[in-house]
Amino acid sequence: MHSNKIYPRTGDMQTVYLKSVITRPTIEVGDLTIYKDFVNDPRDFEKNNVLYHYPINHDRLIIGKFCSIACGAKFIFNCANHTLKSLSTYTFPLFFEEWDLPKSEVATAWDNKGDIVIGNGGIGLSKE
Repeated sequence: MHSNKIYPRTGDMQTVYLKSVITRPTIEVGDLTIYKDFVNDPRDFEKNNVLYHYPINHDRLIIGKFCSIACGAKFIFNCANHTLKSLSTYTFPLFFEEWDLPKSEVATAWDNKGDIVIGNGGIGLSKE
């Protein structure tokens, strides 16, 4: 097993074992899943590819074993905090301090779609 090895091939700095570069506890990646990025540093996967993944929502990205994630793949969470149930899609809740709203109520203001789950081998892409 590769343990904490980052690069699966000598001299290939564009491909990483994704599990070895993940730092967020809300992202789970199975063994031997790889990510290739020929535009950006693949070690920056979380910053460049997991978008609008705010800790306050408690949703997770779960990627199984033996997946191959291509350059440019994006995982977009929670409707980017814009509710579709209101007269406005403006992100009022994100500015809770301006409106004297309790921070604990912020995540209830938008359409939370839940976790993003990709099964082993990339099978079964879904939103729970």
